[in-house]
Amino acid sequence: MIHEVDEVLKSLLGGGALAGSGIDVVLDAPTRDWAARRNAPTINAYLYDIREDVNRRQRGHVPVYDERDVVVKRRQPPRWFRLSYLVTAWTRQPQDEHRLLSAALATLIPREVLAPGELPGALGALGMSVPVSVAGTQTESRSLAEIWSALGGELKPSLDVVITAPFPAYPEYDAGPPVTEGAAVRVRTLDDTPTGPEERAHRPRQVAAVRDARRAARRGRGTGGAL
Repeated sequence: MIHEVDEVLKSLLGGGALAGSGIDVVLDAPTRDWAARRNAPTINAYLYDIREDVNRRQRGHVPVYDERDVVVKRRQPPRWFRLSYLVTAWTRQPQDEHRLLSAALATLIPREVLAPGELPGALGALGMSVPVSVAGTQTESRSLAEIWSALGGELKPSLDVVITAPFPAYPEYDAGPPVTEGAAVRVRTLDDTPTGPEERAHRPRQVAAVRDARRAARRGRGTGGAL
Protein backbone atom coordinates (compact mmCIF):
# COMPACT_ATOMS: atom_id res chain seq x y z
CA MET A 1 0.00 0.00 0.00
CA ILE A 2 2.87 2.41 0.75
CA HIS A 3 4.28 2.11 -2.75
CA GLU A 4 0.86 3.01 -4.15
CA VAL A 5 0.79 6.18 -2.04
CA ASP A 6 4.29 6.96 -3.39
CA GLU A 7 2.89 6.62 -6.90
CA VAL A 8 -0.01 8.93 -6.10
CA LEU A 9 2.24 11.66 -4.69
CA LYS A 10 4.69 11.47 -7.59
CA SER A 11 1.80 11.78 -10.03
CA LEU A 12 0.40 14.81 -8.18
CA LEU A 13 3.75 16.60 -8.00
CA GLY A 14 4.53 15.87 -11.65
CA GLY A 15 1.21 17.35 -12.79
CA GLY A 16 -0.59 20.59 -12.08
CA ALA A 17 1.68 23.62 -12.17
CA LEU A 18 4.71 21.43 -12.97
CA ALA A 19 3.11 19.56 -15.89
CA GLY A 20 5.38 19.55 -18.93
CA SER A 21 8.27 21.19 -17.06
CA GLY A 22 10.52 18.14 -17.23
CA ILE A 23 11.31 18.45 -13.52
CA ASP A 24 12.33 15.12 -11.97
CA VAL A 25 10.26 13.88 -9.01
CA VAL A 26 12.17 11.37 -6.85
CA LEU A 27 11.68 9.62 -3.51
CA ASP A 28 15.34 9.36 -2.46
CA ALA A 29 16.63 10.32 0.96
CA PRO A 30 18.09 13.85 0.47
CA THR A 31 21.43 13.09 2.11
CA ARG A 32 24.61 15.11 1.58
CA ASP A 33 25.94 12.49 -0.86
CA TRP A 34 22.69 12.49 -2.84
CA ALA A 35 22.75 16.29 -3.09
CA ALA A 36 26.33 16.21 -4.38
CA ARG A 37 25.34 13.83 -7.21
CA ARG A 38 22.29 15.82 -8.29
CA ASN A 39 22.78 17.55 -11.64
CA ALA A 40 19.25 18.57 -12.71
CA PRO A 41 16.32 20.48 -11.16
CA THR A 42 14.53 18.04 -8.91
CA ILE A 43 11.55 17.76 -6.57
CA ASN A 44 12.30 15.32 -3.76
CA ALA A 45 9.50 13.68 -1.75
CA TYR A 46 11.14 11.76 1.08
CA LEU A 47 8.95 9.50 3.23
CA TYR A 48 10.23 10.13 6.74
CA ASP A 49 7.42 8.98 9.05
CA ILE A 50 4.64 6.35 9.15
CA ARG A 51 2.19 6.10 12.03
CA GLU A 52 -1.38 5.04 12.59
CA ASP A 53 -4.14 7.62 12.84
CA VAL A 54 -5.82 6.07 15.88
CA ASN A 55 -8.68 8.58 15.72
CA ARG A 56 -9.89 6.79 12.58
CA ARG A 57 -9.79 3.29 14.04
CA GLN A 58 -13.17 1.53 13.87
CA ARG A 59 -14.61 -1.56 15.54
CA GLY A 60 -16.92 -4.20 14.19
CA HIS A 61 -16.95 -5.73 10.72
CA VAL A 62 -17.41 -4.57 7.14
CA PRO A 63 -19.53 -6.62 4.70
CA VAL A 64 -18.05 -7.67 1.35
CA TYR A 65 -20.57 -7.90 -1.51
CA ASP A 66 -20.45 -9.94 -4.72
CA GLU A 67 -21.71 -8.86 -8.13
CA ARG A 68 -25.30 -9.73 -7.08
CA ASP A 69 -25.06 -7.35 -4.10
CA VAL A 70 -25.13 -10.30 -1.71
CA VAL A 71 -22.91 -10.35 1.38
CA VAL A 72 -20.39 -13.16 0.86
CA LYS A 73 -17.62 -12.22 3.30
CA ARG A 74 -16.91 -10.03 6.29
CA ARG A 75 -13.70 -8.34 7.37
CA GLN A 76 -12.44 -5.87 9.91
CA PRO A 77 -12.51 -2.16 8.96
CA PRO A 78 -9.25 -0.89 7.44
CA ARG A 79 -6.62 0.77 9.61
CA TRP A 80 -5.57 4.29 8.59
CA PHE A 81 -1.94 5.40 8.51
CA ARG A 82 -0.41 8.86 8.16
CA LEU A 83 2.43 8.84 5.64
CA SER A 84 4.52 12.00 6.07
CA TYR A 85 6.71 13.25 3.23
CA LEU A 86 9.40 15.92 3.28
CA VAL A 87 9.03 17.71 -0.08
CA THR A 88 12.01 19.83 -1.13
CA ALA A 89 13.23 21.52 -4.34
CA TRP A 90 16.81 21.22 -5.61
CA THR A 91 18.35 23.60 -8.14
CA ARG A 92 21.50 25.76 -8.35
CA GLN A 93 19.78 28.92 -7.16
CA PRO A 94 17.61 29.43 -4.03
CA GLN A 95 15.18 31.60 -6.02
CA ASP A 96 14.58 28.73 -8.46
CA GLU A 97 14.03 26.33 -5.57
CA HIS A 98 11.44 28.69 -4.13
CA ARG A 99 9.65 28.80 -7.49
CA LEU A 100 9.52 25.02 -7.60
CA LEU A 101 8.18 24.86 -4.04
CA SER A 102 5.57 27.47 -4.93
CA ALA A 103 4.49 25.39 -7.94
CA ALA A 104 4.32 22.25 -5.79
CA LEU A 105 2.25 24.09 -3.17
CA ALA A 106 -0.14 25.44 -5.83
CA THR A 107 -0.53 21.89 -7.17
CA LEU A 108 -1.25 20.23 -3.83
CA ILE A 109 -3.45 22.82 -2.08
CA PRO A 110 -6.59 22.07 -4.19
CA ARG A 111 -6.18 18.31 -3.71
CA GLU A 112 -7.45 17.99 -0.15
CA VAL A 113 -9.24 14.70 -0.89
CA LEU A 114 -8.46 12.08 -3.54
CA ALA A 115 -11.42 10.08 -4.85
CA PRO A 116 -11.17 6.26 -5.15
CA GLY A 117 -11.08 6.53 -8.95
CA GLU A 118 -7.83 8.50 -8.73
CA LEU A 119 -6.08 5.84 -6.66
CA PRO A 120 -4.15 2.89 -8.08
CA GLY A 121 -4.32 -0.85 -7.41
CA ALA A 122 -5.50 -2.18 -4.07
CA LEU A 123 -5.71 1.34 -2.66
CA GLY A 124 -8.40 2.30 -5.17
CA ALA A 125 -10.13 -1.08 -4.81
CA LEU A 126 -11.01 -0.25 -1.20
CA GLY A 127 -13.38 2.41 -2.54
CA MET A 128 -12.40 5.03 0.04
CA SER A 129 -11.38 8.65 -0.39
CA VAL A 130 -7.90 9.60 0.83
CA PRO A 131 -7.22 12.96 2.55
CA VAL A 132 -4.10 14.98 1.72
CA SER A 133 -2.63 17.67 3.98
CA VAL A 134 0.12 20.04 2.88
CA ALA A 135 2.22 22.41 5.01
CA GLY A 136 0.01 21.89 8.05
CA THR A 137 0.91 21.94 11.72
CA GLN A 138 3.50 19.26 12.39
CA THR A 139 2.24 16.62 14.82
CA GLU A 140 5.05 14.06 14.60
CA SER A 141 7.43 13.77 17.53
CA ARG A 142 10.52 14.61 15.48
CA SER A 143 11.16 18.17 14.30
CA LEU A 144 12.31 18.94 10.77
CA ALA A 145 15.65 20.12 12.15
CA GLU A 146 16.17 16.67 13.70
CA ILE A 147 15.29 15.01 10.40
CA TRP A 148 17.83 17.10 8.50
CA SER A 149 20.42 16.36 11.16
CA ALA A 150 19.77 12.62 10.78
CA LEU A 151 20.14 12.95 7.01
CA GLY A 152 23.48 14.69 7.41
CA GLY A 153 22.41 17.77 5.48
CA GLU A 154 21.67 21.43 6.10
CA LEU A 155 18.17 22.70 6.80
CA LYS A 156 16.26 23.63 3.62
CA PRO A 157 12.80 25.09 2.94
CA SER A 158 10.34 22.22 2.64
CA LEU A 159 6.69 21.25 2.52
CA ASP A 160 5.36 18.70 4.97
CA VAL A 161 2.86 16.58 3.00
CA VAL A 162 0.74 14.01 4.84
CA ILE A 163 -1.37 11.42 3.02
CA THR A 164 -3.64 9.40 5.30
CA ALA A 165 -4.27 6.07 3.59
CA PRO A 166 -6.37 3.02 4.55
CA PHE A 167 -4.62 -0.31 4.94
CA PRO A 168 -6.88 -3.40 4.70
CA ALA A 169 -7.17 -5.54 7.82
CA TYR A 170 -6.97 -9.32 7.44
CA PRO A 171 -8.19 -12.00 7.50
CA GLU A 172 -11.56 -12.14 5.77
CA TYR A 173 -14.04 -14.86 6.63
CA ASP A 174 -17.08 -16.25 4.85
CA ALA A 175 -20.47 -14.86 5.80
CA GLY A 176 -23.19 -17.27 6.87
CA PRO A 177 -26.24 -17.88 4.65
CA PRO A 178 -29.30 -15.63 5.11
CA VAL A 179 -31.83 -16.63 7.78
CA THR A 180 -34.92 -18.22 6.23
CA GLU A 181 -36.43 -20.05 9.21
CA GLY A 182 -37.30 -18.95 12.71
CA ALA A 183 -35.90 -20.60 15.84
CA ALA A 184 -37.88 -23.59 17.13
CA VAL A 185 -38.18 -25.19 20.59
CA ARG A 186 -39.15 -28.88 20.86
CA VAL A 187 -40.09 -30.34 24.26
CA ARG A 188 -39.84 -34.08 25.00
CA THR A 189 -40.47 -36.19 28.05
CA LEU A 190 -37.75 -38.17 29.82
CA ASP A 191 -38.54 -41.23 27.65
CA ASP A 192 -38.04 -39.09 24.54
CA THR A 193 -41.74 -38.93 23.68
CA PRO A 194 -42.87 -35.67 22.03
CA THR A 195 -45.27 -33.75 24.24
CA GLY A 196 -46.93 -31.87 21.43
CA PRO A 197 -46.30 -29.75 18.37
CA GLU A 198 -43.19 -27.61 18.32
CA GLU A 199 -43.45 -24.10 19.63
CA ARG A 200 -41.88 -21.17 17.80
CA ALA A 201 -39.90 -19.32 20.44
CA HIS A 202 -38.58 -16.69 18.10
CA ARG A 203 -39.44 -15.73 14.58
CA PRO A 204 -37.78 -12.74 12.90
CA ARG A 205 -40.34 -10.41 11.41
CA GLN A 206 -39.08 -10.84 7.88
CA VAL A 207 -39.21 -14.65 8.21
CA ALA A 208 -42.75 -14.50 9.61
CA ALA A 209 -43.85 -12.31 6.71
CA VAL A 210 -42.50 -14.81 4.17
CA ARG A 211 -44.20 -17.75 5.92
CA ASP A 212 -47.52 -15.90 6.11
CA ALA A 213 -47.31 -15.08 2.40
CA ARG A 214 -46.68 -18.74 1.60
CA ARG A 215 -49.69 -19.82 3.70
CA ALA A 216 -51.91 -17.30 1.88
CA ALA A 217 -50.71 -18.58 -1.49
CA ARG A 218 -51.38 -22.19 -0.51
CA ARG A 219 -54.89 -21.31 0.70
CA GLY A 220 -55.50 -19.49 -2.58
CA ARG A 221 -54.63 -22.67 -4.47
CA GLY A 222 -56.95 -24.68 -2.24
CA THR A 223 -54.20 -26.76 -0.63
CA GLY A 224 -54.53 -25.31 2.87
CA GLY A 225 -52.34 -26.28 5.77
CA ALA A 226 -49.21 -24.76 7.18
CA LEU A 227 -45.67 -25.00 5.85
